[in-house]
Amino acid sequence: MPAEWEPHQATWLSWPHKEESWPGKLHLIQPVYARMVAELARSEMVHINVNDAAMETQARSTLRAVGATGDIRFHHFPTDDAWCRDHGAIFVRRPRPGGGHEIAATDWDYNAWGEKYPPYDRDSQIPARMAEYLGAPRFVGGMVLEGGSIEVNGAGLLLTSESCLLNPNRNPDLSRDQIEQRLIGMLGVEQILWLGEGIVGDDTDGHVDDLARFVAVDTIVTVVEDDPADANYAALQDNLARLHAMRDQHERALRIVTLPMPPPVVYEDQRLPASYANFYIANRFVLLPFYNHPNDERARQTLQELFPDREVIGIDCTDLVWGLGAFHCLTQQVPAV
Repeated sequence: MPAEWEPHQATWLSWPHKEESWPGKLHLIQPVYARMVAELARSEMVHINVNDAAMETQARSTLRAVGATGDIRFHHFPTDDAWCRDHGAIFVRRPRPGGGHEIAATDWDYNAWGEKYPPYDRDSQIPARMAEYLGAPRFVGGMVLEGGSIEVNGAGLLLTSESCLLNPNRNPDLSRDQIEQRLIGMLGVEQILWLGEGIVGDDTDGHVDDLARFVAVDTIVTVVEDDPADANYAALQDNLARLHAMRDQHERALRIVTLPMPPPVVYEDQRLPASYANFYIANRFVLLPFYNHPNDERARQTLQELFPDREVIGIDCTDLVWGLGAFHCLTQQVPAV
């Protein structure tokens, strides 16, 4: 599985349409989503799943309103929700018979984060439809896995969290060792690195893309909470200690860079999983969720230093995160061959 910063042929998305994911705010979400698409389309081809022709028409109108141009392709592949990182195919690169390389789609079981949000039968069909459209071979993963629960460096390491992958609502019949072996065999990684708990408000049970991300083969950026009284402080300090103790498959320490957390984002008495770690690395840009706070610029500057050849673009996600996710949760990269 290539690292996210390696070249993409495209980014794949699913258009937001489920009112229950953003109660009372869906009309505010779609323009923010369209702004994300507009930025992505300046960087690479964008594929968007829509349920039907009417949804495509509405999506095109919303994109026109923000001036989105570029190679944007719509597919009438119906979905239950917008979180393409989790229900979409996870792509790998593999040797092609006869020479060269090709991409392949891995298709994992999907149960809407532990049976939390049925129905999800249409989302479960998306990996096969993506693979068919791309003409890519498809391999079945054989266990529940969401794309947001794993992070790779493209050179043998995979980072994940115990609170998610070892949760009994995912794969109760598989041991930790069996899960590791499935990831190693399907994704071409050599070593699994485990974080502990996720952040408050995360209904995914602790997806790693709200916690820590590879930004280079030997470098991980991770969120930390400065306030000891904050509910996220202890879990993030534990994860930070784990990261500092980690070694790669050659027994080398990893470089750990910290990002601040935004202040608590609360809506209707619910704390939302706002995190600067939920950025997306496109070919030319890094899309970073902003939360209308001075820490936005601190996070942007940190990532800009880590990605000197890409522009880090902040987009306000204060409304978007009401759906309990941001840019990384919504996107799925299709690697270049």
